[in-house]
Amino acid sequence: MSRYLFVGDISLDLSMSAPHVPAPDEKVHCSAISEAVGGVVTNTAVAFLKAGGSPTLVTQLGDDLASRSILAHMSEYDLDFCPAMTPGALCRVVTILEPHGEKRLLLYPGVSIFPHADVISDLDLSDIAHIHTSFFGPAAHGLVERARSANLPWSIDLEPATFSSGIDALADALLGASVVFVNDRAAAALGDDPVAKLNSMGAQTIIRSRGAEGAELHQSGIVISARPPLGVPIIDTTGAGDCLAGWFLAGQAASWAPEVIIRRAVIAATLSCRSVGAQSGYPSLEEVKNYSVNTEEIA
Repeated sequence: MSRYLFVGDISLDLSMSAPHVPAPDEKVHCSAISEAVGGVVTNTAVAFLKAGGSPTLVTQLGDDLASRSILAHMSEYDLDFCPAMTPGALCRVVTILEPHGEKRLLLYPGVSIFPHADVISDLDLSDIAHIHTSFFGPAAHGLVERARSANLPWSIDLEPATFSSGIDALADALLGASVVFVNDRAAAALGDDPVAKLNSMGAQTIIRSRGAEGAELHQSGIVISARPPLGVPIIDTTGAGDCLAGWFLAGQAASWAPEVIIRRAVIAATLSCRSVGAQSGYPSLEEVKNYSVNTEEIA
């Protein structure tokens, strides 16, 4: 399988299950807790690994205790982890999980929300087949330019927070992007027809995640839809979209058929919601193969 490069955020995530969102000055006792490695791009790389891929993950860590903890934890993964080190605190995320599995997040970006520009300029792209990122830092534009100059395909996880001033801020990155992942909140910010908008800006393939409705693959005028498997308990949706992206990219790297890619990606994303914490429910390829869902070509 081709080597894919993942460049972006890494965080320490604290997730707690609460019966309800606290009112002002209310103390709510929680029923479950998870403290683990997170981050949109880091989660995607881990999902890619679980699906059988060989990822290289480039992030940035600080000099605090949390960063040292993350460094030790990531050594347990069978991936090529390449963190740059810089003074400062790690990105932290606190997640409140409601009984139905939806979440509310607080995020402190720290120094690990995206690597600095010098890290991007020093990247060795000689054996890389594809670059995946999310635009949580200005150096992401330089990353896309490096991909374009090296004639490498790139993909983008289109987080709503990365284009709060309007999607035109990412026009250079979307022009020629091989894959763009867009969820419901990001799609809503793009207007009535988000897929057409992204296509008009030069994005080639769009993966439109639709929460409980599954996901759609929009590619070369063809739309393939996959719905989630039934009977999976939804405990925590954190990281489900990242899991979907990782599995899609792994399927692409392994040359699976498009309908197989979107089907397995939706199954994996659904299974990822089984437990508290983004990565704790990420399935293996063997687990995903044990599930079956239908795909439908809808356009």
